[in-house]
Amino acid sequence: MAWCLSALPEEGCGLLLGPADRHTVTDAYLAKNAAKSAKLYSIEGRDYLRADRQAEESGCEIIGVFHSHTHTDPYPSSTDVELAPDPGWHYVLVSLCHEVPVMRSYRIIDFQITEEPILSEEST
Repeated sequence: MAWCLSALPEEGCGLLLGPADRHTVTDAYLAKNAAKSAKLYSIEGRDYLRADRQAEESGCEIIGVFHSHTHTDPYPSSTDVELAPDPGWHYVLVSLCHEVPVMRSYRIIDFQITEEPILSEEST
């Protein structure tokens, strides 16, 4: 969440890394928002390649993406759904429009949005 807050007034974004079973996020690659927008995010190809290299070095792979919503709740927008690149990924959204940031995670498969629980190490 700190990365998203530091990106204000633009949306913050990055890629989620984890083991091949895709159930656990073990690291994140913090990317710059190439769109430089408060309403849209874009991750450049070179950031994707760097994240992929970082994941490979730690025996992981890219398993999702996160980004912030600066003015709306943490729910995928129609643009988020249209641009969702991988049905196996986790799509984590951080809303910064409330006093305290709110984070939610989703799966987006065939344009269908399903919320999934976020469990921290403290809750397991």
